[in-house]
Order: sequence, then C-alpha cells, then structure tokens
Amino acid sequence: MGDWWQRNILEPGKLPLLLALTAFVLTFVITRIVTRAIRAGKGPFGNVEAGGVHIHHVVPGIVLTLVGGFAAVAGGRHGWGSALAAVVFGVGAGLVLDEFALILHLDDVYWTEAGRKSVEVVVVTAALVGLVLVGFTPFGVDEVSQGELQDRAGVVSTVAVNFLFSLLALSKGKARLAIFGVIVPLVALVGAVRLARPGSPWARRFYGRRPRARARSRLRAYHHDRRWSGPLRTAQDWIGGRPDPVPQVERR
Repeated sequence: MGDWWQRNILEPGKLPLLLALTAFVLTFVITRIVTRAIRAGKGPFGNVEAGGVHIHHVVPGIVLTLVGGFAAVAGGRHGWGSALAAVVFGVGAGLVLDEFALILHLDDVYWTEAGRKSVEVVVVTAALVGLVLVGFTPFGVDEVSQGELQDRAGVVSTVAVNFLFSLLALSKGKARLAIFGVIVPLVALVGAVRLARPGSPWARRFYGRRPRARARSRLRAYHHDRRWSGPLRTAQDWIGGRPDPVPQVERR
C-alpha cells in the first residue's frame, strides 16, 4: 500500500494535482457549511454586499482560479511555487463550481431545485480528478504498453475508439457515463450499447419509426429514475443542503 501511494499519489508530478483536489474539496465543504449557516441565521457569517450588490463567492473564485492557473503555467510542475499555485487554483475552482448553477442559469438559483446542478458538478469533478490522480488517464491511454506508446497509430486508435464510446453514450442521453468514460473506457461502453434515454439525440434519430424501442426506452428510463432519483436527491441534500420549498402558487 505504501509503495502504491508513493508511486501513484506522491510522485513529484502528481503532488500539485493532489493539493489542488484537496483544496477544491475542502473549499466546497467549508463554503457549504458557511452558506447553510447564513441561511439558518446562525453564527457570525453574512452575505457580502458592496453598493447594494450581493457579491457571490463565484467572483473571488474566478479571480483565484485565474491567479492559480497562470501561476501554475508560469511556474512549472515542481517546487513550492507550483504547490502554492495548485492550492490557489483548487480554492478558486471550489468557489466557482459551488455556484455553477448560478452561472448556468444566470440567476440566483443557489437554494432551488436548479441549484442541485452545482452539487452534481462538484461531485463529478472531484471523482474525475481522483481517478486521474490514482492512475487513470483520459481515453484509456494508461492501458497502452510501452511498446505501443512508441507506435503512434496504436495510441491514436485507442483514443479514437474510446472517444467514440463516450460520444455514443452522450448521444444516448447518458451524460454521466460519457464523462466518466473519458477516464474509464468500459464505463462509456456500457452507455454506448444500452438503450437510449427518451428525448436523447439517438432516440429522436433512430427510434422514431420503432415504437417497441421507444416503449422499452421509456419504461427503462422510468424504472431507472424511480429507483435512483430518491437516493440521489437524498445524497445531494446531505452534501449541499435541501432546496427551498416551491410556493404553491408558483407550482400552479
């Protein structure tokens, strides 16, 4: 275990990535604790305002991301400067993605159903970076032998096939499988060979004149959503906080 940790995590080239990931996760956790305290009216925390304008934490997040990113590019991958830049970048990225839903909707949807997207994006980002950290590389190139690495055609073919799997999974409406398939190719293959979700580009193109395929797609999507939507919402509420209830008039 110690050798594996030293080889895959603590090698010099990966230390900045480890620091950035740690800073990213800790920033998100601390930010959610603070925002939930503000929401509940507890503690000394409060919203930051300037001239009557609510300054969202995505603003300092963007600044820190830019500073950390440019510093990392300028400083290389080694030394204390690289480590500091990685931490600054991780903090900035955590602040930005915590309000990803606000950027997506261009509205303050932090404590609404739409705000769940921020939690989902943060979890997926942390998981992907974690996979890269432990040894996976995009499109499965890590599985290519040293001899094949010298054969450019073999590397290009591996990347192209795995990219095709991810693209097929995405066209079938399986975005999470497509994203994780970039790092773990077999995940994208599962999404590529299964039925497409209703309303996906694949379903609209190929199920239009196949009523049985459309019916199976809808039934499978219904059972999948019924099985997993509850646990997923519970996990999102636990991580990011429960959204505000929608007023009855707004529902109507």
